[in-house]
This record gives sequence, structure tokens and C-alpha cells, in this order.
Amino acid sequence: MTPQFGLIVIGDEILSGKRTDKHLPKFIELLAERGLPLAYAEYVGDDPARITATLARAFAAARESGDVVFSTGGIGATPDDHTRQCAAAALGVELALHPQAKALIEERMRDIAKEQGVALEPDRHDNLHRLNMGVFPVGAEIIPNPYNKIPGFRCQAGLGAVHFVPGFPVMAWPMMAWVLDHHYGAWHRSAPVLEKSVIVMGSMEAALTPLMLEIEATHPGVKVFSLPSVDHPQFGRHIELGVKGAIDAVNQAYPALLAGLHQFDLKLGPELVR
Repeated sequence: MTPQFGLIVIGDEILSGKRTDKHLPKFIELLAERGLPLAYAEYVGDDPARITATLARAFAAARESGDVVFSTGGIGATPDDHTRQCAAAALGVELALHPQAKALIEERMRDIAKEQGVALEPDRHDNLHRLNMGVFPVGAEIIPNPYNKIPGFRCQAGLGAVHFVPGFPVMAWPMMAWVLDHHYGAWHRSAPVLEKSVIVMGSMEAALTPLMLEIEATHPGVKVFSLPSVDHPQFGRHIELGVKGAIDAVNQAYPALLAGLHQFDLKLGPELVR
């Protein structure tokens, strides 16, 4: 079965409104490009206890259901970065300097020294501190960072895993894409997904629920969706009712949905195809 994909966005700056989260829409886009849906998302501030509890749930979902979870933010080495420590606590393991991460960070330090035209001082305090960015939970694997070589990490849990990337989009997004392609390519869907819907005026969702259940029951693999609106500038109060799934399945289910709607005394608006 295709795993459930989840996203955790960590950072006080998101919850306070200082920055607008861009990871959620981008992750949805990255998944959609591979024919995969996002099952859930969660936001959490820079509170170690809350981060640990959130990651503990993520690891439990990975172990028990095979979920694939991505966590953004908080993997640096400043006082407000807690994710690495919280991941270890949630797993019940120690932290240790990852040898591949150490080599990559040292390579990055050499690059910086070369750019500045100075000799590398590996024992200088700030350079030693940089190695903390490679201190991961024991057993973690690295996620390569094409932007500046400072890696993220992933922790396997059962058939699933939790993946940790930086909060910076320029780093996080290519790292997410690499993980999806490198570790989960077998679940990419080659068959495109189709969505067909119609605007329904003058009805309540409760009245249409039996029809929705009937369509899902008689057309396996198709998902029926209902998006109500109360103040749309063109249609006013209405429901966008539709089906989504594989093209052939949708092309069979959608006419059945329309036929079912025609049994009601309803006004139908435009039909939408996505």
C-alpha cells in the first residue's frame, strides 16, 4: 500500500506570524508531481516538550502504519534549535556526531575558508560549534543538502520514517524532492489523477451524503469530495461536489454522480475538471 505522507512545520516565527509558511504548499506540489497526496500536516512552536511529543506521534505512525513524515526547521545549532535533541528523545536514543555529516560539514568549512582566502582553522571555536549540526540521533541516515552541504537526516521507524530538513526553503525543498525520489520512487504513480466536480445550489451536505456514500461504494478507488461555500461572490451559498481518482474510474463515477443529483430538485452550475 502507498504510505501516508505527513508534514510537520516547526518554528515560533510561523506561529507568531513573523514569517509565512511556504513549506505546506510546496510539499503538496512536490507530492502531486509524483502522484502522491498529503495526508496530514501539523505546526508546532519552538517548545522542546511539545516538539518531542509531536515527533513521538510521528515515529509511532511510522512504526505502526508505515507513514512517511517530513519535519522542517530547528535542526541548526543555535539555542532555539531543538529538533535534533527532541528527535533523539522521542526515539529514546542518544545523540552522536554522524561521520558522514562530520565530513560534509568539514568540507563546507574548507569551502568557506577558500572563498575568504584564509587558512582553515578546524579547532577554532566557531568551526567546532558547526559540527553540532551533524549531531543526530544514533542510527540516523543523512539527507544530502545541495545548497551548502550541511545535511539533514532521516530516522527509520518500522516500515515508515521521519525526515528532518532545514527551515530554509532553498535547502529544504530540493532535499524533500531527493528523499521522495531516492527512497519512495516505487510509490510514485505513473497514472495521472483526474478530478471532476459540479457546482450544486440549493442543497445541504447532509441531504447529499447518501449519494456520496453510494458513489464511493459502487466505484472503488474513487474519492467523493464536498466543498461547501456560504458567501461565494458568484454562486453564493453552494456546494462543489465531485469525484477524484484514476482517469478511467472518475470517468465512470462522475456520470453516476450527475445522474444521482438529477433525482433531486436542484440547480446545477458549472462543471469543473482538474
